[in-house]
Parts: sequence; C-alpha cells; structure tokens
Amino acid sequence: MPRVIMPMLPRSTACRSRPAALSGKPERRKAMPFYQLDELEKKPSRTNGKVESGAVPGEFMKFGIVTKPEGEGPPLHEHPNEEQFTVVLSGEMHFVLGDEDRVVGPGTLVHIPRNTRHRSRPVNGPATFITVKSPCGDGDLTQDYKMRPEAKEIEALYPGKR
Repeated sequence: MPRVIMPMLPRSTACRSRPAALSGKPERRKAMPFYQLDELEKKPSRTNGKVESGAVPGEFMKFGIVTKPEGEGPPLHEHPNEEQFTVVLSGEMHFVLGDEDRVVGPGTLVHIPRNTRHRSRPVNGPATFITVKSPCGDGDLTQDYKMRPEAKEIEALYPGKR
C-alpha cells in the first residue's frame, strides 16, 4: 500500500488564534490533529441534558458528534451568528427547517443557514449525527442559540417532546 504523506497545517487552538490568523503573519506549522469519534469526551447539552455530544473546536468552525434519544432535542430555535451543516449517521430524525418539515435518515445532509428557524427530533428510536457550525465562537455547540417565539406552538404540532 502506498504511503500517504499528510501536509503540515496550522494546528487548531480552540478558536483562540483568530487575531493571529487574521493578522496575515505566518504561523509555525504543526501536524494536523486526528480524532477518533468514539474517543471524544461526551458531555450533556446545555439546552437538554438527555442529549450528549462530543465537540472539537477549530479556528473558524466547530465540529460535533451528537446522540439524541427518541423525541429529545431543543425547541424551535435559530442561530443568529452561525451557519450549520448536519449529517445523519444513524436513526431517523424529524426536522423542521424554515417552513418545511420532513423525516430524514442516514446519509442525509441538512444545511441550516444562519437565522433560519429549525428543530430536530429522533423518531422511531435514537439518532446520531455529525454537525459542523461556523464561526467557532466559544467552541460550544449550543453557544449561539435563540429560542423562537412560536416554539411552544410548533412543539404541539410535531412528534417528539422537549
């Protein structure tokens, strides 16, 4: 098997190196970090303690792998300062995204532009997904969270609980 040589890239400093990165000054290059998803420290979500996630902050974005029990998740909300991509790895999830709602399964990529109302709930069992948000902010996946005024009304219309 051929040997793969990885390029040397700047190492992430958990969202702290933005000023240096934006200054245009060259940085000393370090090896790019590698992570095993099953070894990431799992923490309960600040918005719902039954939801667990392992997160990795980068310089300009944050990555998370999230597992939600059936029916669990935050109420309808938006991210005023973050764009988000989510990829469902296992299970089925009911998404409300803008004025649309649908149930999606493994392999589905969901794009959530900033200021777009959304919510997600696993249906028919638990679900695991990967999410990437930008900008990084403080590195916490729930940092840029604003509940929508119509959240309670929406909760009554769709499957899942708070």
